[in-house]
Amino acid sequence: MNSKNPTVRALTLTAFWLVVAVVLFYVLFPFYWAVKTSLTGPSVLSSEALRWLPSQLTWQNFHDVFAGQPFGRNLFNSVVVATGTVLLSLLLSLLAAYALGKFRFKGKSVLMYIILAVSVFPQIAVLSGLYTMIKTFDLYNTWGGLILSYMIFTLPFTVWTLTAFVREIPTELEEAAYVDGASPLQTLFQVLLPVMTPALVTTGLLAFINAWNEYLFALTFTSDNAAKTVPVSIANFSGATQFENPFGQIMAASVIVTIPLIILVLVFQRNIVSGLTAGAVKG
Repeated sequence: MNSKNPTVRALTLTAFWLVVAVVLFYVLFPFYWAVKTSLTGPSVLSSEALRWLPSQLTWQNFHDVFAGQPFGRNLFNSVVVATGTVLLSLLLSLLAAYALGKFRFKGKSVLMYIILAVSVFPQIAVLSGLYTMIKTFDLYNTWGGLILSYMIFTLPFTVWTLTAFVREIPTELEEAAYVDGASPLQTLFQVLLPVMTPALVTTGLLAFINAWNEYLFALTFTSDNAAKTVPVSIANFSGATQFENPFGQIMAASVIVTIPLIILVLVFQRNIVSGLTAGAVKG
């Protein structure tokens, strides 16, 4: 048995790295192909569609994205709406998570299950009612209307995630704050908030990605570029004629909207890892 161990270990290690390579290829290849396509000139895109590298790199597609339509405005709309959604969701969920994670009150378990049920509700099921509400409050085709609608799926997610993290924070921190005369809000924002930074960053980033990529609500609740976000803008790209598909511009726009997410993940990488592993060990 011992003589076979090195062979088994070598086969296991080989199989492991093979699986890693397959997963990386599956995840990264679409993005590589989008970058390659975006850097290929429109005139040679059809003839070089199956080539691994373009014969000549060009930035024409990126130029056409901003020159042919108000993509800059759509990009700004997405930044404002996604950021506003995340900030409001984190603020409200922080208060809710503190109450749900640290206080005992009647119906808390039922409330948690309701929050979980709302988070898995299909968007199409609430679309008509939400549309009526947004029109009633005169929020159609506004940033506020999109932020309000996006919070339907970001707020339950952030509340549920932060509540699980708050439960793992040692009660000794609260007790020490109460002994020093701190109120519940002072305890939350001055004592617990610094401890919750990794969880807030991780939860906020995931909520930002969901809001950044959302399409159905943005399509339904906007009518022009005053509030239209980039997913809807990219879907509406059109060529010079009805028979032309600006595939290069679509790929260039997709690369542009993906880069901010990559930058955010790289900048907050340590906080994300800490936030994801924070609940693994009870404090």
